[in-house]
Amino acid sequence: MTMTRPKLPIVLLACLALAAPFVVQAQSAAVEAPQDAERPNDTTAGRQLQAKLGSNDALQDVTANIDDGVAELDGTVLAQAQKDRAGELATETPGVSTVVNKVEIDNSLGAHLRTTYHEVTERLVAMLGRAPLLLVALLVVLLASWLGKALSLNLRLLRLRTDNPYMDGLLRRSIRIIVTLVGVLLALRLLDLSTMAKAVLGSAGVVGLALGFAFKDIAENYIAGVLLSLRKPFSPGDHLRIDDHEGKVVALTSRATILMTLDGNQLQLPNALVFKSVLLNYTQNPKRRFDFKASIDAAHSIRQAQTLALEAYSGIDGVLDDPAPSWNLVENAPSGIELQFFGWVDQRSTDLGKVRGEAIRLVKAAFAHAGIQPPRTVYHVVTSREPGASGPPATPVEPVHGANVDTSVNRDIDDQLAEAQRAGAAAAGNMLEHDKDSP
Repeated sequence: MTMTRPKLPIVLLACLALAAPFVVQAQSAAVEAPQDAERPNDTTAGRQLQAKLGSNDALQDVTANIDDGVAELDGTVLAQAQKDRAGELATETPGVSTVVNKVEIDNSLGAHLRTTYHEVTERLVAMLGRAPLLLVALLVVLLASWLGKALSLNLRLLRLRTDNPYMDGLLRRSIRIIVTLVGVLLALRLLDLSTMAKAVLGSAGVVGLALGFAFKDIAENYIAGVLLSLRKPFSPGDHLRIDDHEGKVVALTSRATILMTLDGNQLQLPNALVFKSVLLNYTQNPKRRFDFKASIDAAHSIRQAQTLALEAYSGIDGVLDDPAPSWNLVENAPSGIELQFFGWVDQRSTDLGKVRGEAIRLVKAAFAHAGIQPPRTVYHVVTSREPGASGPPATPVEPVHGANVDTSVNRDIDDQLAEAQRAGAAAAGNMLEHDKDSP
């Protein structure tokens, strides 16, 4: 009897079929083993998470417990954002697959007070540790402030001297502010607060724009004051008329133009109003014209009245020969003749009001002595007389001479004006401040 041997390929296939499950299981174990080796265990993940929580001052009271990849957070915080931050730190920790956030928000007053107390204490301790540096920074600011003041009082050192008193005051204040600001920036640099300085300078434009809309009138008056100081339409002590307001200039501040009225009162006008108004400066030209009117009866000679009047007031001390006195016929009517006379004075040595008053008096006297009467439009009827009265009383006649007449410049408010200007020059923000070395 003969036996048949099994074929080799069939035996190999059978062996491979029996070994296949074991090979797959081994490969699966080989793949999973490195993943399990890469993921940290719960203890390591817990230590990492607790270290992250402890590094955040706001999460000091939060505890973490990790079991089989599930992180359970417990404790108290002061705000919802801090609770969310704790959850984010747990999610970012390797080995944590699920987060159970049981952290509670403590809104009690005591908790907030304790937190604030600890923060203030830490900051004070940090400041005390940097006390020498703070002292140096303070000295830098004080030195910059002193240097700015010294330079503003000695513009010759910077070759910025100007004869414009308004521009002079503006330059002084600008130099003082710029030098002091540089000192503050250096102090912040010493304190390693350059980021704060950049933030302040960067936000200055936005803040300035917001303040410009909020304080439009203040900004408008300040800009008008700067423009007035540049244009210089008047000087200290000038006699001005601004719309219906009249007075002598005391000071030009960043907000208002200060005048002293001729009766001694202080008048403050907004710079914007002064800049936009019609401004009449009586002091700019030393020569100033005065005028007055005189009426005579239509029966008298116009030429005779004109000649007598010009001769009467042209000799007054203070009336200029160039331009010479002149006259004008205003009206020739049956009810009377109205004449207008003109004259010029030098305001630096002569008061216009005094000369005008004396001219009117002398013309009246000259007409009276020449028999030239005013228009006869008013009649005085006497119906009875006192006993013993013989006739109408004699009409007193003005003297035709002008001896001992005071025509000097009116100095009534000069002392008050000088005192107000000194007070204004000492005040902060005065743009009329003079150089201390100037006469």
